[in-house]
Amino acid sequence: MKIIINGEDKEFQEKSTLLDILKELSLEEKVMAAAVNMNIIKQDAWEDYIIQDGDKLELLDFVGGG
Repeated sequence: MKIIINGEDKEFQEKSTLLDILKELSLEEKVMAAAVNMNIIKQDAWEDYIIQDGDKLELLDFVGGG
């Protein structure tokens, strides 16, 4: 299936969960917030949230600065 992650087209297996995708990208420890089609998905739901073909993901991490 094709999805868009932070504006880039990516391909993943059907029935991948949000957590599966983060692990495949080696981002599970870095991502602090995730939105699918502009809807925030809470971290405790990532393991069960099935990504659909054509979904748009925005993955955010928080960087300190000042």
